[in-house]
Amino acid sequence: MFHEFGHALHGFFANQQYPSLSGANVARDFVEFPSQFNEHWAINPMVFKNYAVHYKTGEPMPQTLIDKIKKAGTFNQGYALTEVLAAAALDMQWHKLSATDPLQDADKFETAALQKTHLDLSYVPSRYRSSYFLHIWGNGYAAGYYAYLWTEMLDHDAFSWFEENGGLTLANGQRFRDMILSKGNTEDYGKMFRDFRGHDPNISAMQKYRGLITK
Repeated sequence: MFHEFGHALHGFFANQQYPSLSGANVARDFVEFPSQFNEHWAINPMVFKNYAVHYKTGEPMPQTLIDKIKKAGTFNQGYALTEVLAAAALDMQWHKLSATDPLQDADKFETAALQKTHLDLSYVPSRYRSSYFLHIWGNGYAAGYYAYLWTEMLDHDAFSWFEENGGLTLANGQRFRDMILSKGNTEDYGKMFRDFRGHDPNISAMQKYRGLITK
């Protein structure tokens, strides 16, 4: 819900004349940034207490259970990261084929593609098989599935800015709205992010939130 509402906010706060440049009509390696960023607020105490209540009594969720949810959030992240890497690599391999290449056996091609990228791992099987991997055949993500990992780096780094600057405040939200959500496809994305964050995207924030590093 928070993810998809992030996309909605990208549209709600758009400030462009032309729909083709407005809201979520941005490059595939940027479109998931507002949506994944918005997921961070799901367990923010100021937000969480408004919806995580008992359906009969209205009592807030006990802190012990909240702590368990937060702890579980970093479970198995090495596995999850490898899954997405394999999916992105497979996507790229399919889209390197040219129109003159022969018809491929999907299973054989998939195996060879994962072996080529050293991601054919029995203990981390493919997240999506080629025959039902919607994002690489439709949905406009052809050769762009890597966008989820790229924009995860952006969203974690942007959320770190909020943590460093007072958290969930009206002023901070307005700044994100003005500098990111309202811009659509009217500026270079690198400049847009640097203007907001103050530096180039930093992978350390992603590693921290995934629990892949301890500091």
